[in-house]
Amino acid sequence: MNRILVTGGAGFIGSHLCERLLKDGNEVICLDNYFTGAKRNIIHLMDNPYFELVRHDVCSPYFAEVDQIYNLACPASPVHYQYNPIKTVKTSVMGALNMLGLAKRVNAKILQASTSEVYGDPTVHPQVESYWGNVNPIGERSCYDEGKRCAETLFVNYHKQNKVKIKIIRIFNTYGPNMHLCDGRVVSNFIVQALQNKDITVAGNGMQTRSFQYVDDLIEGMVRMMNTEDGFTGPVNIGNPGEFTILELAEKVISLTHSKSKIKFIPLPSDDPMQRKPDISLAQEKLNNWKPTIQLEEGLGKTIEYFKKILDI
Repeated sequence: MNRILVTGGAGFIGSHLCERLLKDGNEVICLDNYFTGAKRNIIHLMDNPYFELVRHDVCSPYFAEVDQIYNLACPASPVHYQYNPIKTVKTSVMGALNMLGLAKRVNAKILQASTSEVYGDPTVHPQVESYWGNVNPIGERSCYDEGKRCAETLFVNYHKQNKVKIKIIRIFNTYGPNMHLCDGRVVSNFIVQALQNKDITVAGNGMQTRSFQYVDDLIEGMVRMMNTEDGFTGPVNIGNPGEFTILELAEKVISLTHSKSKIKFIPLPSDDPMQRKPDISLAQEKLNNWKPTIQLEEGLGKTIEYFKKILDI
């Protein structure tokens, strides 16, 4: 049994990770300040004697004797990370510093949940880990993009200078149950709008592409990455290489929900990437032939059922 710390553990991805780690027979400390996380995501775990919930902000140091740390704490959707951009940068950078300091102190292995946003609006397609990215450092999204890029830098240098055992993954668009009702990302936006028969708001002409990964596939990749040999640090892309236009996604959601919604086009947000697709060759090579197993329609069906319960439909 490992004692594992999950920062952002009450969030969308963190709650699924906590559940998986408990099922695998570990002791889990879930750390969250509830900015975007919610107790309802982990309430079903509260009776487990090996689960501990702590209200805490990673911008302040935290001390515990642990074997592994998954550093997930940070708002991840534009609506939330642009609400307080300074806080977003602090969460990424100071959170990384505090967790790396803890990992160094207790000799824990630590995984950084980085993001495909480090690639910015890519000029390379699909995106490979060796690509340095195309990021606007002073744009609307830079608080998140550059915060995560800086966190990767900190992780690599703690590894080189202090021999901290690190792992870095770059998460591509992920969806599934426990997403915030007002998450602001396209999957949750479209599903909520469709279930309420409201207009589906598609940015630009809808021809920009994304690759959508169901949360269970991500969690499997995260756990496999944590358990790779210490000499392999990443970064590794974890995403579904299936590529869809935003317009295709909107049409799929309308079809699966049997909605009466119409598609409404709105202006494209600033610095919104036009293409997003992971090259997962490295993940397949290093993570025991990991690859996504849940296709878009199956995953959307599960997510739609979740939002029906939340909306009481």
